[in-house]
Amino acid sequence: MQPMMMFIVVLIPFLTGIAIPLIPFSKRGHMMAFLEGLVLLNSALVFSLLMHRPEESFAIVKFTGDLTLSFRIDGMSMVFGGLVAALWPLATLYSFEYMKHEKNERIFFMFYTITYGVTLGIAFAEDLVTMYFFYELLTLVTVPLVMHTLTREAILASRKYLYYSLGGAAFGFIGMIFIIVYSNSPDFVLGGSLDLTKIGWRTDILLLVYVLAFLGFGVKAAVCPFNSWLPDAGVAPTPVTALLHAVAVVKAGAFAIIRLTYYCFGVEFLRGTWAQTVVMAIVIFTIVYGCSRAVKETHIKRRLAFSTISNLSYILFGVTIMTPLGMVGALSHMVFHAVMKICSFFCAGAIMYKTGRSYVHQLDGFGRRMPRVFGIFTVSALALMGVPGLCGFISKWNLAAAAVASDNPLAFAGIGALLISALLTAIYMLSIVIRTFFPAKDFDYETIADVEDPNWYMLLPLSIFVAAIIGFGLYSAPIVEFFTKIADGVY
Repeated sequence: MQPMMMFIVVLIPFLTGIAIPLIPFSKRGHMMAFLEGLVLLNSALVFSLLMHRPEESFAIVKFTGDLTLSFRIDGMSMVFGGLVAALWPLATLYSFEYMKHEKNERIFFMFYTITYGVTLGIAFAEDLVTMYFFYELLTLVTVPLVMHTLTREAILASRKYLYYSLGGAAFGFIGMIFIIVYSNSPDFVLGGSLDLTKIGWRTDILLLVYVLAFLGFGVKAAVCPFNSWLPDAGVAPTPVTALLHAVAVVKAGAFAIIRLTYYCFGVEFLRGTWAQTVVMAIVIFTIVYGCSRAVKETHIKRRLAFSTISNLSYILFGVTIMTPLGMVGALSHMVFHAVMKICSFFCAGAIMYKTGRSYVHQLDGFGRRMPRVFGIFTVSALALMGVPGLCGFISKWNLAAAAVASDNPLAFAGIGALLISALLTAIYMLSIVIRTFFPAKDFDYETIADVEDPNWYMLLPLSIFVAAIIGFGLYSAPIVEFFTKIADGVY
């Protein structure tokens, strides 16, 4: 029964989402209680699975030979699955207030909840075939969320997101085919599953395929030059953009690249090759590009979107170092960035929801009227900068330490990119904080007399996120030790 629970926790969000528009709830509160209750139940089941990890895998469908749709929980599954299960109930609670005045609310929550199940499917995939199936399904269930408002901008953004994602998936498909042909099994194995006796003279071909697959899965991780869909997707409701930018979509891209690098091709095959140089150069450029664009951007959600582009390549920088320490740095930033960025996005959503203002220059004096939201936003801003005592410092330190230990000259350039990014992050985040708390001397607070903090539906998730930012910053040893065990193959 325990292996089957992996399938059940993926299925529950699907059935819950489908039921939302079908059940005739007499009151909105009944729908909220039904949805939040089942999401919490599913997260509890996920954590129970992670604490009592089944030894066996569970096959949903068997195709032919080794090709199956099957689930298995390893260390990577525990990280991504646990992250998703922890954040989704809080995001759902926040969404109840944000979506209160939106149209087609039930359709929104249908796809929003189904996305939870699809993301867990990616996390628990035993092999590349299963991960690819749910990876493609993630695109299909999130497109309606991006176009939810049905404005011209939302439709164009969803179309771009769909085109980019399908194009990237095509390159990912090429990588999957080559892994199936040139490996003993498509199952994820730390160290890689390639059979070197089958490769022969085709080493450069396999390296080219890796680069193509890296870029393909990198579309969802917003690597240059395939990142323009991410800022455009900011037209979606904030609960969607927060999950697109912090948890489900972009982290699925980073997760897939970790699987591709460490569990399919293997770092022993890739390290020291021209392919490593190419992908590392791309992510270093993306780090600087993303934060440079964030400095110029005046729309608060688009500014945070470009910040996401930069920070996702922090994760991929750790991946491209291709050492156990690099993997530890990548996992650290994957988890800590999720908490920091969902916190900052939800703060931005609360501002837009309560005031209708979307641009940085419109936020003068808001810090005095919304002290809780902007106090939390300030902590998330400092964490993204990498201030010691907050979780962003821990992950950046782990990445820099991995780069130094790698003795790769290009990795030293990556450290420079991290430092440049920290400076630019201070500019684009603190410029918001300063003008909200310290407007011009002649600023008239009566012009924003109606501005106030939101209710507890929004403040409770934000408070938990900021507590996690501080908690991980002050006491990260257990979780970093867990990441080290995953990188060493203990889990």
